[in-house]
Amino acid sequence: FFCCAGKRRPPSLSRLIFNMKLVTSHEDLIHDVQMDFYGRRLATCSSDRTVKIFESPDGYHHQQTAQLVGHNGPVWQVVWAHPKFGSILASCSYDRQVIVWKELARNNWVHIYQHRGHDGSVNAVAWSPHELGLRLACGSSDETISVLSFRGDFS
Repeated sequence: FFCCAGKRRPPSLSRLIFNMKLVTSHEDLIHDVQMDFYGRRLATCSSDRTVKIFESPDGYHHQQTAQLVGHNGPVWQVVWAHPKFGSILASCSYDRQVIVWKELARNNWVHIYQHRGHDGSVNAVAWSPHELGLRLACGSSDETISVLSFRGDFS
């Protein structure tokens, strides 16, 4: 489309099927939201130092099922691992930590690993493709990255 030439207009949003707004009850700014592989769960993170999990059986109505507490500063990003590894989520924070969380039983989340290898805020995390195993890249304000490789299961 041509923005300002007036010849063509942007595509219509008439194909938008449903617009949902979710009240998260975070007490501060939300920095990230990620959907899981199946699109049934959302994870959010905030300056209130928490990660929240929301579940939606129908894709439209979400209910908070967990609040994960463990960071000592704003949480910048969350990322779901591939479901072949179970329900695993990583979060990174201003507190220089990466926390890996696992759902042991329905809505029973625990942190299974804490990485404290950076001297600055950890601003980004990303899982590798599942074919490469359970590997997590972490980017920090200390101008370094770390790559964490996990073996075995976390049961």
